[in-house]
Amino acid sequence: MKSLILPPLSVLYGAVTRTRLSLYRRGTFHSTKLDRPVISVGNITAGGTGKTPIVEWVSRTLAAAGKKVCILTRGYGRDNPDRMIIVSDGQTVYSNASEAGDEPFLLATNLVGQAAVISSADRVAAGNEAIRHFDTDCFVLDDGFQHLRLERDLNLVTIDAANPWGGGHLLPYGRLREPLSGLSRADCIVITRTDQVNNLDALQTEVRKFAPAVPIFRSRMNTSQIVSLDGSSDPPVPPVAAFCAVGNPRSFFDAVPRKVVLQKAFADHHRYSQSDIDSFIDAAKRAGANSLITTAKDAVKLRSLSFSLPCYVQEIEPSIDNADELIRLIKSVLR
Repeated sequence: MKSLILPPLSVLYGAVTRTRLSLYRRGTFHSTKLDRPVISVGNITAGGTGKTPIVEWVSRTLAAAGKKVCILTRGYGRDNPDRMIIVSDGQTVYSNASEAGDEPFLLATNLVGQAAVISSADRVAAGNEAIRHFDTDCFVLDDGFQHLRLERDLNLVTIDAANPWGGGHLLPYGRLREPLSGLSRADCIVITRTDQVNNLDALQTEVRKFAPAVPIFRSRMNTSQIVSLDGSSDPPVPPVAAFCAVGNPRSFFDAVPRKVVLQKAFADHHRYSQSDIDSFIDAAKRAGANSLITTAKDAVKLRSLSFSLPCYVQEIEPSIDNADELIRLIKSVLR
């Protein structure tokens, strides 16, 4: 029954999406320009492309260039999504994961001293707020490829090599947010998780059909460190049980550098309850696990909960081929 319902909804979604894009192209809908450069980091599929680590990388690159950076994000899954939340002013984190959203809170925590973060559905208003109060030099628009209301100076699109087109269908039947022809709007493309596939040339050739002149960069997600959830320094004892609530759980499970006896994928942005953790730990113990491992995105929602097995966090960072050229592109839009 599900497959009979979703394809027609995808056709309707596609018609609405094409109409919206056309209205922006014709000037019926207008984009608003902030009085500062805006670099968008987005994707063409829903969730799980490794976008957030690239947002962090771009923000660090801008901060290293001496710029006052602010990340503008919707803050998916947060409490009171209509409210504007100052997650961080760049020096102090003011909110928690429930108020800000898990990814904005993670970015704010990782980028203390380097970038402010604001969660708001109205990213134009949030940008003007940052200019007034933080003296922001430039913006990183998180998940901004389809957010055409805000004009941008550079459109960076991430594509997950392990699942580039989300099943090849538009939402809700597949995970495509718009037709692949939309890649022509990109100024540069970063293919993520290239270490998890074999035939990258075929994917790059397919991308070139829609964005023939756009620079394409390849990146991998490397484990930077594994730390305990409670702050202790003891390494995880294998075997481990792995769990996460991310858009592409397989990418995490494949990268866990320990013997794994149990895997559990919750829905993306899932809010954990104590019963979730207790049930998973019971299953982990039955499977013979001595410890648990999860992602940094999940960790921000877990620290208030109790664990009867030690829990560890795998932190990752992107490694981008020809990074100097991407840095040059980013700096080319700065003032």
